[in-house]
Amino acid sequence: MAGSSDLYSPVMSDALVILGAAGIVIPVFNRFRITPVIGFILVGLLVGPFALGRHVFDYPWLSYVTITDPDGLEVFAEFGIILLLFSIGLELSFRRLWDMRRMVFGLGSLELVFIGGAITFVLAAIGQSFSGALALGLALALSSTALVLKITEATTPVGQAALAMLLFEDIALVPIIFLLGALAPHAGTDGVGELLHTLLWGTLAVGALLVLGRYLLPPLFAQAARTKSPELFLAASLLVVILASLATAAAGLSPIVGALVAGLLIAETEYHAEVEQITEPFKGLALGVFLITIGMSIDLAVVWENLGSILIATVAVLVLKATVTGVMLRLMGARRGTATETGILMSSPSETTLIVLTAASTAQLIQPGTAQFWQIVTALGLTVTPLLALAGKIMARQVDGVEAPHRAPADQGQPRTLIVGFGRVGHLVADMLARHGRPYLAVDSNTDLIAEGRRRGYSVAFGDAGRGDALLRLGAAEAAAVILTMDEPVTAQRIVRKLRAEFPDLPIRARARDADHAAQLYRAGASYAVPETLESSLQLSEAALVETGVAMGPVIASIHEKRDEFREMIMERGGLAEKPSLRSGQLREPA
Repeated sequence: MAGSSDLYSPVMSDALVILGAAGIVIPVFNRFRITPVIGFILVGLLVGPFALGRHVFDYPWLSYVTITDPDGLEVFAEFGIILLLFSIGLELSFRRLWDMRRMVFGLGSLELVFIGGAITFVLAAIGQSFSGALALGLALALSSTALVLKITEATTPVGQAALAMLLFEDIALVPIIFLLGALAPHAGTDGVGELLHTLLWGTLAVGALLVLGRYLLPPLFAQAARTKSPELFLAASLLVVILASLATAAAGLSPIVGALVAGLLIAETEYHAEVEQITEPFKGLALGVFLITIGMSIDLAVVWENLGSILIATVAVLVLKATVTGVMLRLMGARRGTATETGILMSSPSETTLIVLTAASTAQLIQPGTAQFWQIVTALGLTVTPLLALAGKIMARQVDGVEAPHRAPADQGQPRTLIVGFGRVGHLVADMLARHGRPYLAVDSNTDLIAEGRRRGYSVAFGDAGRGDALLRLGAAEAAAVILTMDEPVTAQRIVRKLRAEFPDLPIRARARDADHAAQLYRAGASYAVPETLESSLQLSEAALVETGVAMGPVIASIHEKRDEFREMIMERGGLAEKPSLRSGQLREPA
């Protein structure tokens, strides 16, 4: 039948292989807390034309488990790169850059310049053209944001140093891609005029995106959010990415420049967490396709024939990057163990190295064979990054002679409280926290409340707390406490249960409709639940007692006693034993 033959077309077969790979790779590697980047590269290597695909003619059934049309994946691979740069832009808000400006632009710039310069010098010395050596030096100097930030913690000295360098590298992608995109049409000519023409139009395109995005994006996402439709929100996000990419491509630059600019612009709006959350599955799958294509490009026969040179190049890159980074950190005052561990952790190339290599090859700065060689080196470096992290920890202990400190010195700032729901109760809580100098962030999915709150100077962001990991992306892991003020009993219980499972020690305060709802919240894991009926009754009682002549001190004491009695009764009704840590009601203080 025609329908049956269509079902088993090469396109459907390739789609099944990719979706099957995602369904296997992501959960398996997450189970062992390893980034799926490695798994996708290995899958591409296995199902590509140089491995199992080589034997399709001998064993036709292999066509169902291999990629039969590698060229057909290029458009999806490019979309994966675009979404990757978009996600990097979402993580790089101007406020975050300003807070870390000294480490980012000091430590980060020195790391990229010194390592990139060292690799450029070595490659130029062994015969590579200067422009090609520069492209390779910039590409190989990058380290893996996806792997490093997943392996280390940002609260440790190693994590803070790595985060600063990775942030600068992500920022540096803008001028790197800008330069390579501008050079792409003119790599083999001396057309300086044409190059300047491309740079001019590219600068105008980026400037127009910055201006238009600042004024058009907030109302666009506000309208999408007002519909309460995740599908429309996703469509608006992808529309912005695609239009920005087309704008920079029309100006002669790479489309990923526009994607990164779009991410930066959205990062400045109150909708960035929701956009990041809703595009995460698409970014992960599209990036997986890109990594599969990288794995498919690795010819095992070429690897075997050049095994010695590939291993030498890989070790040379790892040693050079680890040495330069470690020495630089040591000269800047870092502990020997911190410098050693950070240098080894940051020594492998990055998934963004593959992007720069592809751009350099397209610009004809390096030959396709050279690009393939360094793609193999990069893939091998990415694969061994978890082992490098383990080796770095061991060597750091040996260098220091003791266990490296697990956490950085205490931050002078205070962790902020998350207020979920910004209605009348949320406003009051925010006012009280602000009056006592406690930082907070209010979260709501009502765009009108957000707009009004921001006009009045409140710290408020858009987020659908009941869906996905919105609160996690807004900082629940570092929060002093989470206060739920919404009048949605089922949603509140679900959020409490999820937060308690993720963060056992997080103080969670919740608004309850009545005693029964409070008992349900306690069972879900709330630290403190406040029934509306109880508080209104206590306030009326307090007013009546004071007006009849009872002194304020005894009234307040009796109110507190009655509140504790009701709480114990609610806890008993919920089948829970009173916990001293919950009864005290203390918020989490800075370390």
